Amino acid sequence: MAIAKPDEPVHDEPGHDERRRGGPTSEPGPPRPVVRTRPPGRTAERIVMAAIGAFGTRGYGATSLDDLARELGIRKQTILYWYPSKEALLDAAVDRTAGEVTVRLLRAVEGSDVGFGRVEAIIRAMFRLAARHPAMLGFLREVTRLGPPASTRLLDAISPLMDRAAGHLATEMEAGRIRRHDPRLILLAAYSMVTGLATEVEVLRTFGEEPTLGSLVRRRDELISLLRDALVPVTT
Repeated sequence: MAIAKPDEPVHDEPGHDERRRGGPTSEPGPPRPVVRTRPPGRTAERIVMAAIGAFGTRGYGATSLDDLARELGIRKQTILYWYPSKEALLDAAVDRTAGEVTVRLLRAVEGSDVGFGRVEAIIRAMFRLAARHPAMLGFLREVTRLGPPASTRLLDAISPLMDRAAGHLATEMEAGRIRRHDPRLILLAAYSMVTGLATEVEVLRTFGEEPTLGSLVRRRDELISLLRDALVPVTT
């Protein structure tokens, strides 16, 4: 059992909830494995967010649990209490990022106008994520680069979102408000362009553009204009 540091909540310890509720504390039965697929608590959240940042900037292979522990000011054993291996921490980081992306995009799509407004809402939501949590987009690219099983886990997590967003776009196409294309291909192209524009810092510098908030907004607006020209039917 990991010993809690002063800044770590005591309820991270197994058995604390039973003692607090007045449950049995004597003659315990056989120990049961503690499974934390969505670990609660401030410490666990700090760990997984630090992992997303490190994996998304330095890369998964270049980041060790010792590195994360030093950055967080905790012991490696504390990380292993919540996430028993580096692979388990990667899984938790994938789940956390997929959940964040899903919430943001569903909110954007379902609160947007009809027609191209739904495509624009998706682009704007992704760029907002890039501006506020740039490491998350870098992490998504890193998971794709790693391949299975991490990329499969990510795909399984966001597939319902893709199905829903593609259904919205298909509805707009049927109504004639967007030109007919493969809805999933549109989403894939938008996703690839956003993540590339937001994370390929060295490539952007090669083209003489520094990665600032102003340049990010400019790239967003140019991408929206490009997609509008490609998708909005010409009216006469």
